[in-house]
Amino acid sequence: MKIDVAIDAFILYIRTERRLSARTVRAYSDTLALFSSWLSDTCQIEDIGEMSHREIREWQMQLAEQDYSVNTQRTMLTTIRTFIKYCRREGWVDADLMAKITTPKLPRRLPIFYTERETASIYDNSLFADDFEGRRDQLLLQLLYETGMRLSEVVGLKESSIDFFANCVKVLGKRDKERIIPLENELLHNIECYFSLKKENNYSSEFFFVRADGTPFNKYDVSKTVKKYMLGKSQADRVSPHVFRHSFATHLLNEGADINAIKELLGHTDLSATEVYTHVSRQHLKDTYKHTHPRERRTGN
Repeated sequence: MKIDVAIDAFILYIRTERRLSARTVRAYSDTLALFSSWLSDTCQIEDIGEMSHREIREWQMQLAEQDYSVNTQRTMLTTIRTFIKYCRREGWVDADLMAKITTPKLPRRLPIFYTERETASIYDNSLFADDFEGRRDQLLLQLLYETGMRLSEVVGLKESSIDFFANCVKVLGKRDKERIIPLENELLHNIECYFSLKKENNYSSEFFFVRADGTPFNKYDVSKTVKKYMLGKSQADRVSPHVFRHSFATHLLNEGADINAIKELLGHTDLSATEVYTHVSRQHLKDTYKHTHPRERRTGN
């Protein structure tokens, strides 16, 4: 079976049977055309049966040498993998040519976080209106920062989640896994004041955060509130509720907190998910050294 014929059959299949979008079909077609051209020009291979995993690996190496991004390489290899699977189903290829091909891993991005100076702004009462909405917004930001809760967890929070006697909040995380996060006294006091304001306004919702009409907050409301107060205060590349979660973990680690304790507070099931913050902490130490050590400032290294 000629490779170009096999590709044409595959494109017809994903367009008519799998009903993929025109944009996806075009992306598959462009990648396979590039791959077919390389096989013909570089390897002198025209028939699908002559191809082995070696050619695919060499093509992968060429993509890397031509400075294709890791994400693009992964997408193109996914196209080839889907194409090979189709060819095996049709009986044009005997072996799984992709079995020995390793997909390049995406570089782990360091978490974006607010600086301690930036988070200090959420404790400045003058920045928030002295009414129900202003006090609610300030409490929301403080709760995000002091607990490291996920956006979905904050939205799902209920008044009954707060334990004033044990000074903690019960959070229902991923896969309905419950965890306990301690709350400091000032935050608990602010929560009590907020609950009083809810009663004064006759808001009977069991959900913790509510709008001015008494209906529960949703994810959009939380994100909009964070952007309202943090866009002008932070130099972070992104402003979102999740950045408070990153800030919570990073600041704890910078202050010497045990990484296993941070793992439990965040509700991570795997320590590797928490260890990414150690890289941020190391960079923090380097930056601190660079800007504060007398010898470092003098030499300018």
